[in-house]
Order: sequence, then C-alpha cells, then structure tokens
Amino acid sequence: MDLKDIQNLIKFVAKSGASEVKLETEDVKITIKTGSGDKPETTTYVQQIPVNAPVAQASAPVAQANTAETTAAASTAEDSKYITIKSPIIGTLYRKPSPDKPVFVEVGQTIKEGDVLCVIEAMKLFNEIESEVSGKIVKVLVDDSSPVEFDQPLFLVDPS
Repeated sequence: MDLKDIQNLIKFVAKSGASEVKLETEDVKITIKTGSGDKPETTTYVQQIPVNAPVAQASAPVAQANTAETTAAASTAEDSKYITIKSPIIGTLYRKPSPDKPVFVEVGQTIKEGDVLCVIEAMKLFNEIESEVSGKIVKVLVDDSSPVEFDQPLFLVDPS
C-alpha cells in the first residue's frame, strides 16, 4: 500500500462519516479515527508490521480480549444485585475439606455469617474462608483445586 492509497482511504473515511476504521494487511496496519464536532478532524496511525511476525496470531488475542470484555460487561450488569465474596489471600482454592468429602457449599444453598465456604492453601497452611454475609449461593466462580489471586471473586451471594 503506497502513500496515495492511504491518502485516498483517509478522504473516503472522512466523507463516509465513520468515526473509526481499522485496516490490516500482511505488512501494514492502519487505524483512521475521525473526530466529531464543527470541524472534521482526522487522525491516522500507520504501523509497519515485521514480515516474519505471523499476523493471524497477533490479531487473535485482540478478538478474544474484546469478546471477554463484552461478556464481562453483560455479566456485571446482571450480577450487580449480588454480593461478591472475594479471596482474602493468594493460594490454591479447595471447595472440599478433603478429597473424599462433599463440597462446603453448592449453588442454591443458603448460608449464614460464619459458614465455611472453601479452604485456601497458602504455603502449606489451609485457611478456612468464612462467609461475612447471609444469603443464597448464586454462582461459584472458581473451580476446585485452582489457583486464586488476592481479591479475586470466588462466589456470588444473593442477600435477599
């Protein structure tokens, strides 16, 4: 793509009324943003992509990130009425007291303050995570035996 093609593309986008256009080819990545207001404003970014970099792998994570953001925004809107119980520490979450025992809490189960929800292992110490609210478990957000980070959501509770 030469300079004349880029200039024609900018003129076309400015006339079309689109606010943003992205174009990617094997060796060029172009983003054209037009401003709104009295005076049309056009911003163009041209980025040369190295020939040896695979384009398909570079664009796939962006699409996955956008999908994840959309899904997260939709679930946040419907989950806003629930209380989120978050991890107080970093470690490995276990939903059962031992492998041969049943899980501490299930979806739909009613809990009260002080009930043990799960155990988090940190540095060979098993810490019982107790509920600080009363309500009904709506959703379990973490699988058994999976690593958790500080302040990571673990459970959604309906306080009503």
